[in-house]
Amino acid sequence: MNARTEPELLSPPMHSPARLSNTHLDALEEEAIFVLREVAAAFERPTLLFSGGKDSLVLLKCAEKAFGAGRLPYPLLMIDTGHNFHEVTDFRDQRAKELGAELIVRNVEDSMKRGTVRLAHPLESRNVHQSVTLLEAIEEFRFDALIGGARRDEEKARAKERIFSHRDSFGQWQPKDQRPELWTLFNTRLAPGEHFRVFPISNWTELDVWQYIERENIALPSLYYTHKREVVERKGLLVPVTELTPPREGEQVELRDVRFRTVGDITCTCPVDSLAADAGDVVIETLSAEVSERGATRMDDKTSEASMEKRKKDGYF
Repeated sequence: MNARTEPELLSPPMHSPARLSNTHLDALEEEAIFVLREVAAAFERPTLLFSGGKDSLVLLKCAEKAFGAGRLPYPLLMIDTGHNFHEVTDFRDQRAKELGAELIVRNVEDSMKRGTVRLAHPLESRNVHQSVTLLEAIEEFRFDALIGGARRDEEKARAKERIFSHRDSFGQWQPKDQRPELWTLFNTRLAPGEHFRVFPISNWTELDVWQYIERENIALPSLYYTHKREVVERKGLLVPVTELTPPREGEQVELRDVRFRTVGDITCTCPVDSLAADAGDVVIETLSAEVSERGATRMDDKTSEASMEKRKKDGYF
């Protein structure tokens, strides 16, 4: 055997899928940790948006690595519509307690009582109205940076947004007036009343998230894995049958094996057919997915009136 070829045979090939996967995840994790530490250093009153969903749990894991377990330098914040899955809110509370983190919850229902949120009808989705409650929380606590788990691959408007996304004194995002982020240099200057939304996992994909969940053995609410649920088919989606989303006339209720790719307000979040029982199974499913998670699961993203870009200009996450 030629001596020059022997080292190539003894060492794993550089194009090994496992090696590429770990290297890629390490780079994404390193970037997220850098951004999380940058926020802690640059702002006086930051907070981490934490819903108990998979992306915020990945973000929380990175924060643990950045600062150490039980040593987060900022509180957790959730805007609760009152229509969230109890499996997720229960998990949210449990995880915050395990970490010894301060958890601040502000409710859309309280905004409704104050008259700052008014529904067109009682069963209207409260999802879009979270913007009002969020801006009220920012004013209440004088937050100057809100760390979120949004990713660019989720939706076109999110793909336009910087990692450090400036918001004006009205809480609005101006797509044409974003600050450059050359060489990972972030302009964090703020005028009175302004704040930043910061997205440390902007460059992650849904597949990256699930590979990281598998690698780090991150516990998730049970809704993310296969379970039996009554659903109806509506406009190409599987709508869960609940008190808030009852079947309509002529719709056939079915009991199917499903899981949620993303979780949120019950009135606009749909599951998908799935037998994936763990993170490894979900990774395999995600590799073959032809529709984005929001496109496959969010009723509110199906209408142009509720476009994400308009919502973000109005102060949405």
